[in-house]
Amino acid sequence: MGQTPGAVILDVRTAAEVRSGAIKGAINIDLMSADFQQKINQLDKTKTYFVYCRSGHRSGQACRIMGNVGFEHIYNLTGGMMSWPY
Repeated sequence: MGQTPGAVILDVRTAAEVRSGAIKGAINIDLMSADFQQKINQLDKTKTYFVYCRSGHRSGQACRIMGNVGFEHIYNLTGGMMSWPY
């Protein structure tokens, strides 16, 4: 992440999960919210996104959804918050 200037860190957990701790500078768009698709469609598709959740499962789903709507530079932080220091 540090080697990708302008990259966006995207947290797809719930607001309650985010309150328990998050990666500094991450933006939160809850994968399970009814407007997830609408919100990601407002993001810049030319940027690089590092996507995470608690364990890596929801972030994997989010990456597939984002890829299906035209995002090309998306990376799932495998293992989620349970594996990454913040």
